[in-house]
Amino acid sequence: MVNKRFVLVANINTEDPAKIEKVLSELVGVDAILRTEDGFRVKTTMEGVSAREMNRSFLSALRSVARKTTLRAEWTYDKTTERFFDYVPKGIRKD
Repeated sequence: MVNKRFVLVANINTEDPAKIEKVLSELVGVDAILRTEDGFRVKTTMEGVSAREMNRSFLSALRSVARKTTLRAEWTYDKTTERFFDYVPKGIRKD
């Protein structure tokens, strides 16, 4: 399968920001992370096969270090945006 380049925009809430920040910096790089009141906002590009797989892998990596972490994510590829809350798909928007 061919990898696609997705634009990720995500809000991450956690009770343990220090642990999550370390994992986030490894996954997306320090420049893509913005601290918020209850976690982080991330905007970056990542390569993968599908938005669903990318979302699952991303959240699993975060939860491996801090179980009580939530993810609201939008993965965009070729004018199609797929939204997720944690592992659950919440809709697709085509621009």
